[in-house]
Amino acid sequence: MTAETEKAKETEKLRRLITEARFVLFDFDGPICRLFPGETAKQVAKEQVRWLEKEGLRGLLTKEERTEPDPQVVLRTVDRRHPDSDLVFELEKRLTLEELKAAKSAFPTAHVDPLIRTWHALGVRLAVATNNSPLAATRYLTTRGLAECFAPHIYGRTQDLSLLKPHPHCLNRALNALGAEPSETLMIGDQPTDVEAANSAGVHFLGYARNEDKKEELRDAGAKVIVEEFKSVLKILGGRV
Repeated sequence: MTAETEKAKETEKLRRLITEARFVLFDFDGPICRLFPGETAKQVAKEQVRWLEKEGLRGLLTKEERTEPDPQVVLRTVDRRHPDSDLVFELEKRLTLEELKAAKSAFPTAHVDPLIRTWHALGVRLAVATNNSPLAATRYLTTRGLAECFAPHIYGRTQDLSLLKPHPHCLNRALNALGAEPSETLMIGDQPTDVEAANSAGVHFLGYARNEDKKEELRDAGAKVIVEEFKSVLKILGGRV
């Protein structure tokens, strides 16, 4: 099979995913914006670890875990050892405050704003299904003038951290609220946990990968269709307007 034929097949797979979707669920951090760009996520994770140490809980995390660059991973690690505790509640609250602060200046993913508006204009029902705080997602979408495209369907982290993706809880909440059939629903995500959650919920999946490493991660997780930018998706939708 030639490279040109392979590319045509991939384009057709993407076209079918896009044109057959009546409902679209977006992950937030990544597909919609960069909530913690650059080293910011690492800094937030460090602050979580420092707070635990101030509370006399340095031994709660291993040496490797204390250098974890993802604040969500730190939070979930603590929750596994002290589920439903005041400690986890406080750590989650601190992360939510950091996410709310970051939402004010988060960098939008290229072409996603017009993509969201176009899907909305076409009558496709949209929702956010994220492991971030729904308050942060709502704040960001409001500042971009996009909240009305999703409202009120923004589903994020709850106090029960066991329900974070890869658990399909937030996807199922969105499906139920939208009255959506999984077979008519597309999930757009950038993490292996998004792939797993989509599979569990029975919805189609489109991977977003801004670099080759991310693309490889998604492929390894089972993603069949991946885009590096949303311009190609927007171009397909342009034919439906």
